[in-house]
Amino acid sequence: QVQLVESGGGLVQAGGSLRLSCAASGRTFSISAMGWFRQAPGKEREFVTSINWSGAGTYSYSDSVKGRFTISRDNAKNTMYLQMNNLKPEDTAIYYCGASTKYGMVVRADGMDYWGKGTLVTVSS
Repeated sequence: QVQLVESGGGLVQAGGSLRLSCAASGRTFSISAMGWFRQAPGKEREFVTSINWSGAGTYSYSDSVKGRFTISRDNAKNTMYLQMNNLKPEDTAIYYCGASTKYGMVVRADGMDYWGKGTLVTVSS
């Protein structure tokens, strides 16, 4: 089992920045990829960004956040980060951290094996 705990969410004005963290524990050696998804009220969970965990650290971003968000990892601390800059009201959502033990890159929610409980990000206009 892998446990994931997100932190860093909050309320920010449009144009501002936030940094999310996701700390993994348990069988972390089994993780092959991690990523961030988000879910706004009344909408489905959507892909934000993903990073290869056990290899070269390649990453992927959704078009909606490319150029504004940056994913990074610290394998020694078993922690993943999401730096979010130039936030927009449409970024408002619960942000979930996910981990996969099967795939080197995950862009679909069903590719994740484990999820955190989420952290709320609210961007005011």
